[in-house]
Amino acid sequence: MDPYKILEIKESVFEDNDRQADLLRNDLKTEKTFLLNLMSSPGSGKTTTLVQTIAALKDDMSIGIMEADIDSDVDARTIFETGAKVIQLHTGGMCHLDAEMTRQGLDGLDTQGIDLAILENVGNLVCPAEFDTGASKNAMILSVPEGDDKPLKYPLMFSIVDVLLVNKIDAMDFFDFDLEAVKERVTKLNPNIKVIPISAKTGEGIGEWADWLRSEVKKWNT
Repeated sequence: MDPYKILEIKESVFEDNDRQADLLRNDLKTEKTFLLNLMSSPGSGKTTTLVQTIAALKDDMSIGIMEADIDSDVDARTIFETGAKVIQLHTGGMCHLDAEMTRQGLDGLDTQGIDLAILENVGNLVCPAEFDTGASKNAMILSVPEGDDKPLKYPLMFSIVDVLLVNKIDAMDFFDFDLEAVKERVTKLNPNIKVIPISAKTGEGIGEWADWLRSEVKKWNT
């Protein structure tokens, strides 16, 4: 027997967050607001992808964006220029958002009349994968310059997302990146994952991504 108490605080935090996430999902379902949690490494092209996504969907649905960063409002300013509703979330040094933080963001955004709310989570492949935000679906971006070995290094992230956007395919010729290897690796981790190659710069693949979102939002509201 140990001479001191061992408190499994991490498990307790996760259990409480999971309960809060389920409550938030139920509320969003009632309000008919679809919440997408978008994750990736810094520099993968999340904000540029969002600009393309807004352009593809703005005539079909009302969109609200939550930009989460440790500091700055650079991304929020970029999204503001699209005409979409946007709010900047500063995490105070936290490397992720949990369900309660996400709820605070949604309250600040005011989701009344919002069909699609997108949380651009803090950029990293570790902490955001561990916390359920209460999102309807999870998505992540893997950019070609990051390399095709990321599913081997960060398996949890790839196992919890519903769709993987492989971005910057316009730069494929300049990097040693094996798209088929990525598909094989992520499918082993997550048999139900959908992989969509895109270029946020040229717009290639954005149509398929927008169609996926339209379908998911429609299913969420029925």
